[in-house]
Amino acid sequence: MEVYLDNSATTRVFPEAAELMKQIMCEDYGNPSSLHMKGIRAEQYVRYAKETLARILKVDEKEIIFTSGGTESDNLALIGCALANNRRGRHLITTQIEHPAILQTMRYLEEQGFRVTYLPVDESGRIRLEDLHRAMCPETILVSIMHTNNEIGSLQPIEEAGAMIKRMNPETLFHVDAVQGFGKASIYPKKMKIDLMSVSGHKIHGPKGVGVLYAADKVRIQPILHGGGQQMNLRSGTENVPGAAGLAKAAEMLYSRLDEDVRKLYRCKEHFIQGVRKLDGVHVNGLLPGEPLGAGTAPHIVSVSFEGVRSEVLLHALEEKEIYVSAGSACSARKPQPSATLKAVGVKKPLLESTVRFSFSVFTTLEEIDYTLQTLYDKIPMLRKYTRR
Repeated sequence: MEVYLDNSATTRVFPEAAELMKQIMCEDYGNPSSLHMKGIRAEQYVRYAKETLARILKVDEKEIIFTSGGTESDNLALIGCALANNRRGRHLITTQIEHPAILQTMRYLEEQGFRVTYLPVDESGRIRLEDLHRAMCPETILVSIMHTNNEIGSLQPIEEAGAMIKRMNPETLFHVDAVQGFGKASIYPKKMKIDLMSVSGHKIHGPKGVGVLYAADKVRIQPILHGGGQQMNLRSGTENVPGAAGLAKAAEMLYSRLDEDVRKLYRCKEHFIQGVRKLDGVHVNGLLPGEPLGAGTAPHIVSVSFEGVRSEVLLHALEEKEIYVSAGSACSARKPQPSATLKAVGVKKPLLESTVRFSFSVFTTLEEIDYTLQTLYDKIPMLRKYTRR
């Protein structure tokens, strides 16, 4: 049995999205800037994608910008807004457990003379609103807080943070990296006081190489790509028509059955946590103390530390049984340094290199989870004996 439990890294594309993309790539392949019928047909697909995403988010179509993925969306939001608004101030706020697309971009902005405050998190991976309140100042031009952590699945108090930011300074921009949250939760930027929000196609059963930046109409952004002036001069370059349409189709499918899918994901998560805790020396990271298993966290992510077993060893032991998982974040899996997220939530040093992320999707079944659990029951004791030798 093949079991894919690395859905936070990437997801299987919905067949319907793949078929739509094939139609565009092989038949309706015009450039959306061309004035002939092939171009007009391509432009219609772009419009469909914008209309679909705008409807899901309850925003205006002109506030949807297509990018090459979550990383570019984050860069455009942070760099573009910092440069366009630096006369108002040069202070930025984010958290210690952001995705590298945020953290590395913030470090770049520090090199450009901006000052960045990195908010700590509690043991469940959530910021404290009082820390955000203390960090805000008249020079704060932008706050960036992720919706869902990609490693441990912690959820941030986005709506409360948005309200606080705007109450303290209506001109301070609020950016949310929703790459792991979009498709798993209802997110309404205007209601939640979000000015900018990043989304990635391949995390929601759409294609790789395409993403979205929601940018409220009033937000001033300096482009970081220059060229033909597509997308209202905010992001030059010929639109990725099949990518945009495929992303929109996947989003449309997910949000047509969101409640049902989320309930299923939580059932899978609870079943897995209950099962994995039958092993000795197991620590599930990022859970809210005193809450039911998985409650208040993302429905699709479980981070588990296994005492006495290196994550890379376990990953390959599972792979031998055709079970595919990640040793932490896929974006940092090939790098030797310990996870900043795990350190921030207080995971003990011996466990930093013994943590594996299991992440589910709408395709995951309880049968697959039971097969994974049985494999862990078989492998963990054996690997621990091998390690002790």
